Amino acid sequence: MKYAYKTQQTRRRWPRRVLWVIAIFIVLIVLATVGVRTMYNQNLKAVSSSSHAVSVTIGEGSSSKAIAAKLKKLGLIRSTWAFQWYISTKEVRDALQAGTYSIRPDQTTPQIVALLTHGKIATDLVTILPAQRLDQVKTAFESAGYTKAEIDKALNPAEYTGNPALVDKPAAASLEGYLYPDSFQKDAGTSLETIVQESLAEMNKHLTPDIRAAFAAQGLSTYQGIILASIVEQEVSNATDRAQAAQVFLTRLRTGISLGSDVTAFYGAIAAGQKPSVSYDSPYNTRLHKGLPPTPISNVSASSLAAIAHPAATNWLFFVSGDDGKTYFSQTIQQHDQQTQLYCHKLCQQ
Repeated sequence: MKYAYKTQQTRRRWPRRVLWVIAIFIVLIVLATVGVRTMYNQNLKAVSSSSHAVSVTIGEGSSSKAIAAKLKKLGLIRSTWAFQWYISTKEVRDALQAGTYSIRPDQTTPQIVALLTHGKIATDLVTILPAQRLDQVKTAFESAGYTKAEIDKALNPAEYTGNPALVDKPAAASLEGYLYPDSFQKDAGTSLETIVQESLAEMNKHLTPDIRAAFAAQGLSTYQGIILASIVEQEVSNATDRAQAAQVFLTRLRTGISLGSDVTAFYGAIAAGQKPSVSYDSPYNTRLHKGLPPTPISNVSASSLAAIAHPAATNWLFFVSGDDGKTYFSQTIQQHDQQTQLYCHKLCQQ
């Protein structure tokens, strides 16, 4: 007789205590993961609700660690580790770009990283206003943050030898009259020479072959044309009246009559450190001296250049700029005096 034996496999049971330990361990891992994730998301939020922008310069070759430390020190991010974790998970560590950025405490870490990776550097505008003298342009440059040494260097004509805008400028002359009025973008790395070059490039665009040839047809060199354009720029604010004012000055110049321009007299007085006055005697006072003043008296705009190049076909000999912004033209001194009494009170008191 054969006996059949049933093999019974014994099942190993984990002690209940071990199972509890494993369960607790898993729960702790889950809780820790959730906690870290919550803390991470919290640290990606904006530091505060302040919209006060802070200028941050990221140097070439700066590590992500150094960038994070700078942002944390400036109070722009909550956590350096959260910042580095974010750029690592988004794989943008190598996309951070050097430059000067305008960052606010109310921006989140993802928003800040977007700025840094897209190179959205902070820029300001340096504005050269129309009809400004060179000393006024210097003040504008100072307001834009440039030092006196930087300004003196940038306004030295020797820095721009061969510049096409300056080919007709007398060797000893300054840049008076040549800095075309416009707004130019500037960031922390923009040199003042770059802005001056951009302004000169704009000036050259307006000193077209047609303009230069038209100056010559009026018996003027390009430099003389700029001088006369600067007087028109200062005298007449309404661009539509400038061609008629140009005709007055060109007629006076050809017939040997003094230009009689108040603004040239003012320029000479200001250049000498005096109050603007029509009676101050200087080479710029075209009430006292015939011909053109020695240099331009301000920068110029396209309409003033065009006015000298293509003056109106009129026969005026006088004009006065009224307090109402209009220009009143006349043929005789009697008409001129009458219009001055009627329309120019404030402007004619200097």
